[in-house]
Amino acid sequence: MKKSISQGLITILLFLGTWYALAQVDWMNIFKVQQVTDKTEQKLGELFWEVFKNAEREIKSTPVVNSIDSMVTHFCKANLIDRSKLKIHVLDKEDINAFALPNGHLIVYSGLILNASNQEELAGVICHEIAHIELNHVMKKLVKEIGLSVLISMTTGNSGAEVIKETAKMLSSTAFDRSLEKDADIKAVDYLVKANLNPKPFADFLYKLSDTEHEATKYLTWISTHPDSKARAEYIIEYSKGKESAYKPILANDTWEKLKAELEN
Repeated sequence: MKKSISQGLITILLFLGTWYALAQVDWMNIFKVQQVTDKTEQKLGELFWEVFKNAEREIKSTPVVNSIDSMVTHFCKANLIDRSKLKIHVLDKEDINAFALPNGHLIVYSGLILNASNQEELAGVICHEIAHIELNHVMKKLVKEIGLSVLISMTTGNSGAEVIKETAKMLSSTAFDRSLEKDADIKAVDYLVKANLNPKPFADFLYKLSDTEHEATKYLTWISTHPDSKARAEYIIEYSKGKESAYKPILANDTWEKLKAELEN
């Protein structure tokens, strides 16, 4: 009996010892999983951005580029985000939309800027998309809906151009899971508050675009990919309570007006 107990204890100790030893091994490094993922994400970002760059005109005028860059740089500095990892592209398209691609690419359509009543509304949407990037939502969505093996095949040239185009289109026109959207909304509010911007206009923007009577309804791509806008606006306002501070705009009023005037011409 004692011998059986001793053998049992030895077996348990051996199991625990083996488990502990294996737990100390850096399997991610051994199999270079993270390196593969990083390289895959970088290549995917390049491939998908190429799709949009070839399909739409990128706006490179100084008033537009400098204004959007100033806003993004301000958010990054206030929230300790590595600005060099974000690649911002403004495209000449009337759709009210902005979306993130792998490897830090963030696309903003001119229609979004023109339909923002003020820079705080635009700031809320941009911060929401930055949150998707920082929380790695883009790759999570792709792996879940496409699969890692298919994504890797895209980067190695084993997938056709049409597959790449359709996947890029998916990122610009389909919603994230509700939980991911809420995480991005909450993170966006945090970004705005730390950057001394009022988050309420972000909620107002959601209310405004959820109105079916809005004159630009047919162009509301961002709302179609971000459903339950009224409910989201309500929890953004609720989460923002008690976070009031001395809010101040990033851009001077005349700079904001010049930005919109440049896009209207």
